Amino acid sequence: MPQLQLPIFPPGTTLINQNIGFIREDNTVTYIHGSLPVFRHDVADLKAFRMFSSQLYVNGSATQAEICRAFGISKIGMIRSVKLYREKGMAGFFAEPNRRGPAVLTAPVLDKIQGLLDEGWTIPGIAKELSLKADTLRKAVQAGKLHKPQKKRTRPRRPQPRPGAVKATGAEKMRRLP
Repeated sequence: MPQLQLPIFPPGTTLINQNIGFIREDNTVTYIHGSLPVFRHDVADLKAFRMFSSQLYVNGSATQAEICRAFGISKIGMIRSVKLYREKGMAGFFAEPNRRGPAVLTAPVLDKIQGLLDEGWTIPGIAKELSLKADTLRKAVQAGKLHKPQKKRTRPRRPQPRPGAVKATGAEKMRRLP
């Protein structure tokens, strides 16, 4: 006949239910079942937390309500984590999310735009020529995907007096000052 083990939790343990609790020590969270530690993760490791809390529910060790109450998380967050766990398993929490690739500014289009920029075209002109939005091109320049050629700098010219203007003497300039 199996022997029952009484849950004996160390001081400072927060109970999830009568059998499972967790304790935070420094920067780690340790989950305890009865008197045995069963899982440990860093406080900032949100993926590991979501994975283990979903595992607790799916295995029948705790209800969603108990987990939400113990950790102060939302019900919908718990539901999403459980769904992810059931669909993809533990690996689903640590996989890189799918991201869309570039829809408009593909590599050949970027090369064509950069060629036009190097020829001296303006962004609005290129946008009109290639049927793109000018903001899309500006954002690509800001993100570093494209670069505008440097403008040639010349020495600043001295301002020329207006034709017919009389040059003021030093005394006249002093009278104008406030």
